[in-house]
Amino acid sequence: MKKYRFAFALATLSLFVTANAAFALDKVKLAVGQRGNWDTSVSEVGQLAGIFKKHGLELDIVYTNGAGETQQAVISGSVDLGIAAGVMGVLGAYSKGAPVRVISAETTGANDLYWYVKADSPIKSLKDTDDKTLAYSTNGSSTHGIVTAFMKQYQLKAKPTAMGGPAANLTAVMSGQVDVGWAAPPFGLDQLDQKQIRIIATGNDADAFKGQTVRLNIANANFLKAHKDVVDRYMKAYRETVNYLYTDPNALKIYADWLKISEAKAKRTRDDFFPRASVEPDKIVGLDTIVKDAVSLKYTATELTKAQLDELIQIPPR
Repeated sequence: MKKYRFAFALATLSLFVTANAAFALDKVKLAVGQRGNWDTSVSEVGQLAGIFKKHGLELDIVYTNGAGETQQAVISGSVDLGIAAGVMGVLGAYSKGAPVRVISAETTGANDLYWYVKADSPIKSLKDTDDKTLAYSTNGSSTHGIVTAFMKQYQLKAKPTAMGGPAANLTAVMSGQVDVGWAAPPFGLDQLDQKQIRIIATGNDADAFKGQTVRLNIANANFLKAHKDVVDRYMKAYRETVNYLYTDPNALKIYADWLKISEAKAKRTRDDFFPRASVEPDKIVGLDTIVKDAVSLKYTATELTKAQLDELIQIPPR
């Protein structure tokens, strides 16, 4: 009997271990630029809603002050994936041999990004910024690319200044340390409504970014090579979450509760600034123009070839 009891216990233990292994989640480390932006919230909301868990993934999310920091974390291998990396920064890093690969588009169009001044500022437009500080988040970010485009397109003599995220920008603008700050909804909506600040430009005022993909989701090349299945499942969950954000009212509640804002403000952020097409991940819009602009804006020395783009861009199929 002891022999049979031992065999039964061993079999039970084996089943327990097998069951646990079956339900084990693959952990993925993410660096995400700008906590709270609607477009960068896909991974967070998807995890809170249980979507990534359903695909066998547990996300370890670290937030950065901008796409430049996100990209560097991916390149160094300290994280596996980077969310919302600036397209120009990614092309520039890849052209210099950095181990970075594109796994999807993140945002197309740049109307969500806006540049603003204090309500009583004499600055009325970008053309009034000579010798004034013009903020962006971090080097290599989408805001950096847009400010670079502003400088070229409008022949500005402003002083581009890395200022980190929206909260730091607001403090700097209101205290007079910076003349023109940047933000993205939902950040700054209250100040706009209260007429404390005034928008002077949006990202779509830069011809090089209007209607084109401005941010990308990226992977460390070594991680992608070793864990292609994990990346494929991440993108399946990501696509499912995008659909959830635009079709299920509970997604707005999760987003609002996470940020401690009203559902009305969450809905305004989505509906006024992020049409669904802007966050669809499967197509990089305007790539032919983007590779040319990367040269003219001095992010790459020459246009990336088709072979290089094929290596760089590895979007998992649906």
